[in-house]
Amino acid sequence: MTTFTGVPRAADPFPEPANDMAAPEEHDSPSEAPQPAVEEETKTFKDLGVTDVLCEACDQLGWTKPTKIQIEAIPLALQGRDIIGLAETGSGKTGAFALPILNALLETPQRLFALVLTPTRELAFQISEQFEALGSSIGVQSAVIVGGIDSMSQSLALAKKPHIVIATPGRLIDHLENTKGFNLRALKYLVMDEADRILNMDFETEVDKILKVIPRDRKTLLFSATMTKKVKFSSTSVFFLIRIEMKFNSMKTIITITIVKIEEAFCFQCSVPGFFPLGAKTAASSTEESCEMCCFV
Repeated sequence: MTTFTGVPRAADPFPEPANDMAAPEEHDSPSEAPQPAVEEETKTFKDLGVTDVLCEACDQLGWTKPTKIQIEAIPLALQGRDIIGLAETGSGKTGAFALPILNALLETPQRLFALVLTPTRELAFQISEQFEALGSSIGVQSAVIVGGIDSMSQSLALAKKPHIVIATPGRLIDHLENTKGFNLRALKYLVMDEADRILNMDFETEVDKILKVIPRDRKTLLFSATMTKKVKFSSTSVFFLIRIEMKFNSMKTIITITIVKIEEAFCFQCSVPGFFPLGAKTAASSTEESCEMCCFV
């Protein structure tokens, strides 16, 4: 486990004056001389590895610098890592998964490239707007598949094979089962945004069905405001997973950022060998040789 302090402490801008009565050797010692304050280097989206055309899109949206969760998540996602990101609402989570997905889409263009699952249709439309704003200069197309909207118009949108599908789990299952020609067998990215809310709304059955019809080798990016038990033991089986946790105090100031590497995480509900619902950060499996570390908190 590697822990990063989220807010480095700067040098005191008002150091106390030297004591005139102090011993000369202490007062004159070069090692005791006050050091100038060093400002923390400000990172840009380009520093994180985001391509120039998307950096320009960020500028046009007024995203002058990446947020903390974006600084930690984007480089890992660009490396092709599976991620669970824990951060409060409004921390820039959408950009943390949208930018890596669009970056990868530029490198390997493909229709039906990514699926984003959300708990509500309002959030689905918000995410779609950000994807299309970030990808406007590269022709990104998205489709919002949620309840309360005519299914036929959604079927027509899916028939055009958009790059990004943003959906609530229940309506997506309807189309997977009933819309002729629609499938996600070539999907490259799965995102679950506000995963704690998705699972608390009892979408586990729908999520299980979706996981069974998408490739196992897709990249999984899961973002949640809290690490609930349902998120811990959900059926989103991911491999070589990185957890990024951002802790906040009552003043909404980041205290620490913790990155935990978990060798393997498995699907409890699908009874995949090696997953044990233990309350430890890592647990050695005594029954399955294939799993060295098999659970997380």
